[in-house]
This record gives sequence, C-alpha cells and structure tokens, in this order.
Amino acid sequence: MGRGTGFCVNAYGKINLGLDVIGRREDGYHEVRMVMQTIRLHDRVCMQREREPGIRLQSNLSFLPSGPENLAWRAAALLMEEFGLGGGLHITLEKRIPVAAGMAGGSADCAAVLYGVNRIYHLGLTLEQLQERGLRLGADVPYCLLRGTALAEGIGERLTPLPPAPGQIVLIAKPAVSLSTKRIYEKLKLTEQTVHPDIDGMTEAICSRDLEGMLARLGNVLEDAVLPDHPQIARLKQTMYAGGAGGALMSGSGPTVFGFFDEIEQARRTAELCRRQKLARQVCVTGLYHRDT
Repeated sequence: MGRGTGFCVNAYGKINLGLDVIGRREDGYHEVRMVMQTIRLHDRVCMQREREPGIRLQSNLSFLPSGPENLAWRAAALLMEEFGLGGGLHITLEKRIPVAAGMAGGSADCAAVLYGVNRIYHLGLTLEQLQERGLRLGADVPYCLLRGTALAEGIGERLTPLPPAPGQIVLIAKPAVSLSTKRIYEKLKLTEQTVHPDIDGMTEAICSRDLEGMLARLGNVLEDAVLPDHPQIARLKQTMYAGGAGGALMSGSGPTVFGFFDEIEQARRTAELCRRQKLARQVCVTGLYHRDT
C-alpha cells in the first residue's frame, strides 16, 4: 500500500458457502440469507491524485468499461462529488478475479476505491459510513468492505461477522460462459419443493470450527435456475468431487464453481484436469482470506 497522494489496495473475491433466497420484495429485490467468504484471489487497485479534473480508469482487460458503467469509477465519482474533492483521480485495475463469475469482482473493486479515496483525501469515514455509501452502488459492496466470513441478510446488506471458516485450500474454476445475475434471479422459481440450504446449520458449523459439518451444508438455491441450461457447471462439480474435494458448489449466480481440498496437490491435479478437459477457462488454486490475516 502507498501513502500520500497515491494508494494501492487488494480487492479480494468472494464465494458463497451458502445462498438461500427467501422471496421477492415489493421493490423488486430478492430477500436472501447467505454465508459469504472472502478468498485470497484478488484484483489490484491503484489510485493516484491528479491535478487535471476528472476520473480516468485503466484496466488490463480491454473489454471492461472505463466510465460510469464501471462500479469502481462510480465509487470515486460518488465520494468526489459528495465532498467536493478538487483535481482528478487516476484508477488502475489489475484484474485477476474472473469477470461476471459470481465472485463479486466488480463490487470488490468498488469497495477498494471507496476505501482508497477515503484514505487519499483523509475523509475520515468509518467502515459503517463507507458501507452506507457502498450500498447505493451494489448489494455486495458493504460485504466487500467488511470481508472475511459473514452472514448476509436482507438484500445482502445486513451483515453479521462470523468466526473464520475452517478449511484452507480452495480450487476456483470458471467455465467459458458469463451469466447475468439479474436474469438468474428472474428465472428462479421458488416452490414448496424447493430445497433450501441450511444456513443456520452452516453458521453453527462455522462457529464450532466443524469443517465436515460446514461442507455437508454447502448449498446454493440458484443452482436450480442455472444447472439445467449449463451442464458444464454440474460436470465441474463432479470433477472436483472425483479429484478429492470435500465439498463443491457454484458461487453466487455462477458460473464459477469452487471446491474445498485437504491437500494442495489434490487441488492442483484437479485444476489441471479441468484445464485439459476444457471444463473451465479460468482455474486457480487459492485459499480463504480472514479479517485477522
């Protein structure tokens, strides 16, 4: 991290250990209960104050928008406008988290810019104040500011920090498809036959440091809306289990699949198998990130 007029920060991705949808609210949003977990796979976000007014955003991915369509740009604009900050800001995004992957990469970048602008301009905003502003930009942004293991309720903004989740080695694999979160939620049909993840049991297992109990309760109700049209996601899960994963699940609205492994060599062999069989375009062996690390 830098000081003075420049600042760099890691923007960490997330996985959903549990994701349940309770119902649809009158405002169109869905009521959810989720157990969120930050992983060590991260983007690198650097910010530099400039004399020339305006926000300039550059990325290593040419297809990413560099203006108001980008959450990181909007985060800077929100704080600069609210506090009447003079001059300009140059933002550089080094993207490593897969895009449109159910891993909150855009929200993580947004949170990193809110945090960075607060530091660079000495605004003195607390975490809670940053989260209030982040919620205006996206439901996952408050969590991306908090990070670690947490229970998320409401539309994802009501956060209860949890003890660090057990388990360390995580394989991340994203197939060569991108999914629209909005469309997946619209496609989800909740009925009496819907199997809802045991979110309470998941949180109890985490608090007890019960890895087997946690893995047994991995669940994502959005798989019901995704797997029928995208069988490669189910094949990825099967491949991870065959490679020795203690648990595997689609993250968020997909299509990324993650698996927990006891041994790093198992994870690496399974990652290579996913590549060879062309089940995934982006594959990474990583670990869990906790707030105290």
